[in-house]
Amino acid sequence: MDPRIADKVARFPDGPGVYVFRDAAGEALYVGKAADLRARVRSYLKPGGDGRFQLRFLAAEAHDVEFVATATEQEALLLENTVIKKEQPRYNLKLKDDKSFLLLRLDRREPWPWYRLVRRRQDDGAAYFGPFASAKAVRRTLRLLHKIAPLRDCGDHVFHNRTRPCIKHQIGRCPAPCVGLVTREAYDVLLDHSVRILRGDVGPVLGELRERMQAAAASLEFERAQALKDQVQALQLVAEPQAVVASAGDEDALGLHRHGDEVAVAFLQFRGGALENCRRVQLRSQLPADLLVGELLGRFYEGDRYVPATVLVPTLPAEAAIITGWLQHKRGGRVELHVPQRGDKRRHLDLALQNAELGDALAADAAARARAAADRLGAVLGLPEAPRRLHCLDVSTMQGTSTVASRVCFVDGQPQKDQYRRFRISKEHAGDDFAAMAEAVRRSLQLCLERDDEELPDLLVVDGGKGQLAVAERAVRELGLDGDLWLCGLAKSRLRGIGDARAPTAERLFVPGRDEPIPLGDRAAETLLVAALRDEAHRFAITYHRQQRSRITSELDDVPGVGPSRRRALLRRFGSLTALRAASLAELRATPGLPPAVADAVFAALQAPRGAGS
Repeated sequence: MDPRIADKVARFPDGPGVYVFRDAAGEALYVGKAADLRARVRSYLKPGGDGRFQLRFLAAEAHDVEFVATATEQEALLLENTVIKKEQPRYNLKLKDDKSFLLLRLDRREPWPWYRLVRRRQDDGAAYFGPFASAKAVRRTLRLLHKIAPLRDCGDHVFHNRTRPCIKHQIGRCPAPCVGLVTREAYDVLLDHSVRILRGDVGPVLGELRERMQAAAASLEFERAQALKDQVQALQLVAEPQAVVASAGDEDALGLHRHGDEVAVAFLQFRGGALENCRRVQLRSQLPADLLVGELLGRFYEGDRYVPATVLVPTLPAEAAIITGWLQHKRGGRVELHVPQRGDKRRHLDLALQNAELGDALAADAAARARAAADRLGAVLGLPEAPRRLHCLDVSTMQGTSTVASRVCFVDGQPQKDQYRRFRISKEHAGDDFAAMAEAVRRSLQLCLERDDEELPDLLVVDGGKGQLAVAERAVRELGLDGDLWLCGLAKSRLRGIGDARAPTAERLFVPGRDEPIPLGDRAAETLLVAALRDEAHRFAITYHRQQRSRITSELDDVPGVGPSRRRALLRRFGSLTALRAASLAELRATPGLPPAVADAVFAALQAPRGAGS
């Protein structure tokens, strides 16, 4: 590690804060939090020790370290999350599923409060209920709630513009405060009743519903009994999170399985002693177990995620006191991070570890299938080794207009969307499919040569047959890349035969130096791989093509010196593009605000033959 870091760390404060390791280019490598900044960052510099913090990537790449001191450990945890989202450090975890569960928001300061469904809790003085894991159940229970405690459920615009009660008032689902048919005192009584239900006090209501359900079943009204049963289940579901908070009868378990820097994570949620949900995540990380557990807890419980009273972990996280305090703040009660050794809690943790191992096996199986498909594709094409990085290019146009091309990238059979690229084809090549493909190949490979964050593909697949493959070969030769990558063309299946004998042919691969295409087996691994690659390229190209077609353009857009303001001025003066084309050069030069050189350029562009290239 750079020796200047040691000198810098000696001047770090011994209080809480956030530290950021950076590489030679100033990019963030890793962001962490600490209760004692100096002690924590100094532990990275130890030559020996217990080895927990000897992270190879920091020793090899770190050139600088920065810190931000905070007043409390809680602030350090929150700041760490903010810095990670802003800086996107290379070696911190990035879990993309950040969708929050539904909450019910009630602001009793409003003239006539009502329940709104939201996904973000804000510090605005309103009461929030939830989060609720089942969106369907909470919406169904809101409908049930309005039967028991009728309240308004219309938006403010509708509410303030009503002159008579709606049908919900007529069927007893709303007291019609919009037209003054209920007093605020009576409305508050209904609000208090609904709040008690949402806080878990559903015993009397459930008892009444069960009695009605049994009475309906006894009188052979089975449809009504089923409807009442659904209401009971919905009410139990929506009250469950609140009841769980009160009884503390739930726990989450975090399981890890490592194989080198490949990590499989299983996050199990137990409610009332029963397994309710399992979430698996695959990631790459060189972090030691304690740092990894700390980061995973921060990601799993960010936002409005429900925090149970007990979280089972395979090892306590680094800075466990900070994370425990943060979880307790979110929960509003005591939270225990526990490494169980026996009993039911140990069995729950073992189940999480087993699920993580199974997830790793599933991922390995999927990776093995992708490798097998690449091996078989390489064998079909006669390549000396399996192509790992695949690029596919596709051109999309409509009668030579809005012609675009796309490039997609698969690595080990998985889409790499940060390597997707789109190209607007120049006008001179827009009407020629082969020239458009040649331009797309040339520009795509030039990007790989010029940009540090891109690599040349092992195999470049062009969507098309012999013609597209030939122009791709020519573009590769022009760039001096012969021998640096392999090429092939992929042609779709087509109908062959006459009448009832017509049948689709197989997908076909065209390779350089071979006249006849190579047919691909139906549903074979290599067929599925290249078909998925081609379909993704087509989807990406057609989406961009539709965007370009939807743009309103004019022949004036390509004239140098004519922007939106001058284009509007010309069309206002002459009325239409047809009239503008018929105008003389003198009339154009007489246009206010139009320089003579620009008028000459407009005249030359509009008098050129239609369809001529620029």
